Amino acid sequence: MPSLTPRQQESKDAFVDQRGVWSPLWESIARIDPDFLDAYRDLSMVPWRKTHLDAKTKELIYIAIDANATHMYLPGVRSHIQAAFRAGATVQEIMEVIECASTLGIHAMNIGVPILTEVLTEKGLRTGPAELDEHQEKLKEDFTRTRGYWHSFWDEILELDPEMFEAYTEFSSVPWRNGTLGPKVREFIYIAFDVAATHLYKPGLKLHLENAIDYGATVGEILEVMEIASVLGIHAATSAVPLLVEEAEAAGRPLDERPVG
Repeated sequence: MPSLTPRQQESKDAFVDQRGVWSPLWESIARIDPDFLDAYRDLSMVPWRKTHLDAKTKELIYIAIDANATHMYLPGVRSHIQAAFRAGATVQEIMEVIECASTLGIHAMNIGVPILTEVLTEKGLRTGPAELDEHQEKLKEDFTRTRGYWHSFWDEILELDPEMFEAYTEFSSVPWRNGTLGPKVREFIYIAFDVAATHLYKPGLKLHLENAIDYGATVGEILEVMEIASVLGIHAATSAVPLLVEEAEAAGRPLDERPVG
Protein backbone atom coordinates (compact mmCIF):
# COMPACT_ATOMS: atom_id res chain seq x y z
CA MET A 1 0.00 0.00 0.00
CA PRO A 2 1.41 3.44 -0.93
CA SER A 3 2.66 5.74 1.80
CA LEU A 4 0.21 8.25 3.20
CA THR A 5 0.48 11.90 2.22
CA PRO A 6 1.24 14.39 5.01
CA ARG A 7 -2.47 15.30 5.21
CA GLN A 8 -3.54 11.66 5.38
CA GLN A 9 -0.88 10.92 8.01
CA GLU A 10 -2.09 13.88 10.06
CA SER A 11 -5.60 12.42 10.03
CA LYS A 12 -4.29 8.98 11.02
CA ASP A 13 -2.14 10.35 13.85
CA ALA A 14 -5.06 12.30 15.32
CA PHE A 15 -7.32 9.24 15.09
CA VAL A 16 -4.81 6.95 16.79
CA ASP A 17 -4.08 9.56 19.46
CA GLN A 18 -7.74 10.05 20.35
CA ARG A 19 -9.32 6.65 19.62
CA GLY A 20 -6.31 4.47 20.41
CA VAL A 21 -6.92 2.12 17.47
CA TRP A 22 -6.16 1.87 13.76
CA SER A 23 -6.82 -0.68 11.03
CA PRO A 24 -6.75 -1.00 7.23
CA LEU A 25 -10.45 -0.05 7.26
CA TRP A 26 -9.65 3.40 8.64
CA GLU A 27 -6.61 3.71 6.39
CA SER A 28 -8.72 3.25 3.28
CA ILE A 29 -10.97 6.14 4.36
CA ALA A 30 -7.98 8.35 5.22
CA ARG A 31 -6.49 7.73 1.77
CA ILE A 32 -9.59 8.97 -0.06
CA ASP A 33 -11.09 11.57 2.28
CA PRO A 34 -9.17 12.50 5.44
CA ASP A 35 -11.63 15.34 6.11
CA PHE A 36 -14.43 12.79 6.40
CA LEU A 37 -12.36 10.64 8.77
CA ASP A 38 -11.61 13.69 10.92
CA ALA A 39 -15.30 14.55 11.11
CA TYR A 40 -16.17 10.99 12.11
CA ARG A 41 -13.42 11.01 14.74
CA ASP A 42 -14.94 14.11 16.30
CA LEU A 43 -18.42 12.56 16.23
CA SER A 44 -17.26 9.27 17.75
CA MET A 45 -15.28 11.05 20.47
CA VAL A 46 -18.33 12.79 21.97
CA PRO A 47 -19.11 9.98 24.47
CA TRP A 48 -15.40 9.48 25.16
CA ARG A 49 -14.91 13.10 26.21
CA LYS A 50 -17.49 12.56 28.93
CA THR A 51 -17.09 10.45 32.06
CA HIS A 52 -20.61 9.24 32.83
CA LEU A 53 -19.74 5.68 31.74
CA ASP A 54 -16.38 4.00 32.26
CA ALA A 55 -14.37 2.70 29.31
CA LYS A 56 -15.28 -0.93 29.93
CA THR A 57 -19.01 -0.21 29.91
CA LYS A 58 -18.67 1.82 26.72
CA GLU A 59 -16.90 -1.06 24.98
CA LEU A 60 -19.54 -3.54 26.15
CA ILE A 61 -22.19 -1.30 24.62
CA TYR A 62 -20.32 -1.22 21.29
CA ILE A 63 -20.21 -5.03 21.34
CA ALA A 64 -23.98 -5.24 21.92
CA ILE A 65 -24.69 -2.88 19.03
CA ASP A 66 -22.35 -4.63 16.59
CA ALA A 67 -23.18 -8.23 17.59
CA ASN A 68 -26.97 -8.13 17.69
CA ALA A 69 -28.94 -9.90 14.97
CA THR A 70 -30.05 -6.72 13.19
CA HIS A 71 -26.46 -5.62 12.53
CA MET A 72 -23.87 -8.42 12.97
CA TYR A 73 -20.92 -6.21 12.06
CA LEU A 74 -18.14 -8.69 12.84
CA PRO A 75 -15.10 -6.39 12.33
CA GLY A 76 -16.57 -4.11 14.99
CA VAL A 77 -17.33 -7.02 17.30
CA ARG A 78 -13.71 -8.18 17.14
CA SER A 79 -12.28 -4.69 17.56
CA HIS A 80 -14.45 -3.88 20.57
CA ILE A 81 -13.85 -7.25 22.23
CA GLN A 82 -10.14 -6.46 22.04
CA ALA A 83 -10.78 -2.98 23.45
CA ALA A 84 -13.03 -4.38 26.18
CA PHE A 85 -10.24 -6.73 27.29
CA ARG A 86 -7.84 -3.79 27.43
CA ALA A 87 -10.40 -1.92 29.56
CA GLY A 88 -10.57 -4.80 32.04
CA ALA A 89 -13.60 -6.81 30.88
CA THR A 90 -13.64 -10.55 31.46
CA VAL A 91 -14.67 -13.28 29.04
CA GLN A 92 -17.79 -13.94 31.13
CA GLU A 93 -18.80 -10.25 31.11
CA ILE A 94 -18.53 -10.11 27.33
CA MET A 95 -20.45 -13.38 27.05
CA GLU A 96 -23.16 -11.87 29.23
CA VAL A 97 -23.49 -8.95 26.80
CA ILE A 98 -23.81 -11.38 23.90
CA GLU A 99 -26.45 -13.34 25.81
CA CYS A 100 -28.48 -10.17 26.39
CA ALA A 101 -28.16 -9.18 22.72
CA SER A 102 -29.33 -12.66 21.71
CA THR A 103 -32.79 -11.99 23.18
CA LEU A 104 -33.66 -9.50 20.41
CA GLY A 105 -35.52 -12.11 18.36
CA ILE A 106 -38.41 -12.18 20.84
CA HIS A 107 -39.56 -8.86 19.39
CA ALA A 108 -41.19 -10.90 16.63
CA MET A 109 -43.61 -12.07 19.31
CA ASN A 110 -43.85 -8.67 21.00
CA ILE A 111 -44.96 -7.09 17.72
CA GLY A 112 -46.76 -10.03 16.14
CA VAL A 113 -48.95 -11.39 18.93
CA PRO A 114 -50.80 -8.10 19.68
CA ILE A 115 -51.55 -7.73 15.96
CA LEU A 116 -52.78 -11.32 15.89
CA THR A 117 -55.17 -10.59 18.76
CA GLU A 118 -56.47 -7.54 16.86
CA VAL A 119 -57.19 -9.68 13.80
CA LEU A 120 -58.88 -12.37 15.89
CA THR A 121 -61.07 -9.75 17.57
CA GLU A 122 -61.98 -8.14 14.24
CA LYS A 123 -63.02 -11.52 12.86
CA GLY A 124 -65.08 -12.37 15.94
CA LEU A 125 -62.73 -15.13 17.05
CA ARG A 126 -61.74 -13.44 20.30
CA THR A 127 -63.84 -11.51 22.80
CA GLY A 128 -61.15 -10.51 25.25
CA PRO A 129 -58.24 -11.81 27.30
CA ALA A 130 -58.75 -15.19 28.91
CA GLU A 131 -58.10 -15.69 32.60
CA LEU A 132 -54.64 -17.07 33.30
CA ASP A 133 -54.44 -20.56 34.72
CA GLU A 134 -52.29 -21.54 37.69
CA HIS A 135 -49.28 -22.43 35.54
CA GLN A 136 -49.45 -19.14 33.61
CA GLU A 137 -49.70 -17.16 36.85
CA LYS A 138 -46.57 -18.93 38.10
CA LEU A 139 -44.74 -18.13 34.85
CA LYS A 140 -45.64 -14.46 35.27
CA GLU A 141 -44.45 -14.52 38.86
CA ASP A 142 -41.16 -16.20 37.90
CA PHE A 143 -40.51 -13.70 35.09
CA THR A 144 -41.24 -10.72 37.33
CA ARG A 145 -38.98 -12.02 40.09
CA THR A 146 -36.06 -12.88 37.81
CA ARG A 147 -36.21 -9.95 35.41
CA GLY A 148 -37.37 -7.37 37.93
CA TYR A 149 -40.37 -6.04 35.98
CA TRP A 150 -43.60 -6.86 34.17
CA HIS A 151 -44.97 -5.14 31.08
CA SER A 152 -48.35 -5.38 29.40
CA PHE A 153 -46.81 -6.46 26.09
CA TRP A 154 -46.14 -9.85 27.71
CA ASP A 155 -49.80 -10.38 28.64
CA GLU A 156 -51.07 -11.72 25.32
CA ILE A 157 -47.95 -13.81 24.68
CA LEU A 158 -48.36 -15.46 28.08
CA GLU A 159 -52.07 -16.01 27.43
CA LEU A 160 -51.86 -17.41 23.89
CA ASP A 161 -48.46 -19.10 23.88
CA PRO A 162 -47.34 -20.03 27.40
CA GLU A 163 -44.88 -22.61 26.03
CA MET A 164 -42.97 -19.94 24.11
CA PHE A 165 -43.18 -17.54 27.03
CA GLU A 166 -41.79 -20.14 29.43
CA ALA A 167 -38.90 -21.04 27.12
CA TYR A 168 -38.09 -17.36 26.53
CA THR A 169 -38.16 -16.66 30.26
CA GLU A 170 -35.56 -19.37 30.82
CA PHE A 171 -33.48 -18.17 27.85
CA SER A 172 -33.51 -14.47 28.73
CA SER A 173 -32.99 -15.05 32.44
CA VAL A 174 -29.61 -16.80 32.15
CA PRO A 175 -27.55 -13.60 32.47
CA TRP A 176 -29.85 -12.33 35.21
CA ARG A 177 -29.36 -15.49 37.25
CA ASN A 178 -25.71 -16.26 36.54
CA GLY A 179 -24.12 -13.02 35.32
CA THR A 180 -21.83 -10.56 37.04
CA LEU A 181 -22.81 -7.29 35.34
CA GLY A 182 -25.02 -4.99 37.36
CA PRO A 183 -28.69 -4.69 36.37
CA LYS A 184 -28.21 -1.08 35.28
CA VAL A 185 -25.50 -2.12 32.80
CA ARG A 186 -27.73 -4.90 31.45
CA GLU A 187 -30.46 -2.33 30.86
CA PHE A 188 -27.92 -0.17 28.99
CA ILE A 189 -27.24 -3.18 26.73
CA TYR A 190 -30.96 -3.54 25.92
CA ILE A 191 -31.28 0.22 25.35
CA ALA A 192 -28.31 0.15 22.97
CA PHE A 193 -29.66 -2.42 20.55
CA ASP A 194 -33.28 -1.25 20.80
CA VAL A 195 -32.34 2.36 19.94
CA ALA A 196 -29.82 1.42 17.22
CA ALA A 197 -30.72 2.46 13.67
CA THR A 198 -30.82 -1.18 12.61
CA HIS A 199 -33.64 -1.98 15.06
CA LEU A 200 -35.47 1.10 16.48
CA TYR A 201 -37.77 -0.96 18.70
CA LYS A 202 -39.72 1.74 20.55
CA PRO A 203 -41.70 -0.36 23.07
CA GLY A 204 -38.55 -2.08 24.33
CA LEU A 205 -36.60 1.17 24.35
CA LYS A 206 -39.16 2.91 26.55
CA LEU A 207 -39.38 -0.08 28.89
CA HIS A 208 -35.62 -0.37 29.32
CA LEU A 209 -35.24 3.39 29.80
CA GLU A 210 -37.73 3.13 32.65
CA ASN A 211 -35.91 0.12 34.10
CA ALA A 212 -32.50 1.79 33.84
CA ILE A 213 -33.74 4.91 35.63
CA ASP A 214 -35.29 2.71 38.32
CA TYR A 215 -31.86 1.10 38.77
CA GLY A 216 -30.28 4.54 39.25
CA ALA A 217 -29.16 5.50 35.75
CA THR A 218 -28.61 9.18 35.09
CA VAL A 219 -29.60 11.15 32.00
CA GLY A 220 -25.92 11.59 31.20
CA GLU A 221 -25.29 7.84 31.27
CA ILE A 222 -28.28 7.10 29.05
CA LEU A 223 -27.30 9.78 26.55
CA GLU A 224 -23.84 8.28 26.30
CA VAL A 225 -25.41 4.92 25.41
CA MET A 226 -27.40 6.65 22.66
CA GLU A 227 -24.34 8.59 21.46
CA ILE A 228 -22.44 5.32 21.07
CA ALA A 229 -25.34 3.78 19.14
CA SER A 230 -25.49 6.85 16.89
CA VAL A 231 -22.11 6.21 15.25
CA LEU A 232 -23.26 2.86 13.82
CA GLY A 233 -23.72 4.49 10.41
CA ILE A 234 -19.95 4.68 9.87
CA HIS A 235 -20.06 0.98 9.03
CA ALA A 236 -21.33 2.01 5.60
CA ALA A 237 -17.89 3.53 5.06
CA THR A 238 -15.80 0.86 6.80
CA SER A 239 -17.54 -1.81 4.73
CA ALA A 240 -17.68 -0.05 1.36
CA VAL A 241 -14.60 2.18 1.16
CA PRO A 242 -12.06 -0.69 1.21
CA LEU A 243 -13.92 -2.13 -1.78
CA LEU A 244 -13.87 1.27 -3.46
CA VAL A 245 -10.10 1.45 -2.98
CA GLU A 246 -9.62 -2.05 -4.40
CA GLU A 247 -11.77 -1.42 -7.46
CA ALA A 248 -10.29 2.02 -8.10
CA GLU A 249 -6.78 0.61 -8.01
CA ALA A 250 -7.78 -2.31 -10.26
CA ALA A 251 -9.25 0.15 -12.75
CA GLY A 252 -6.20 2.40 -12.61
CA ARG A 253 -8.21 5.29 -11.16
CA PRO A 254 -6.42 7.71 -8.83
CA LEU A 255 -7.94 7.93 -5.35
CA ASP A 256 -7.90 11.72 -5.52
CA GLU A 257 -9.78 11.76 -8.83
CA ARG A 258 -12.19 14.69 -9.18
CA PRO A 259 -14.95 15.36 -11.72
CA VAL A 260 -13.79 17.12 -14.88
CA GLY A 261 -15.43 20.43 -15.69
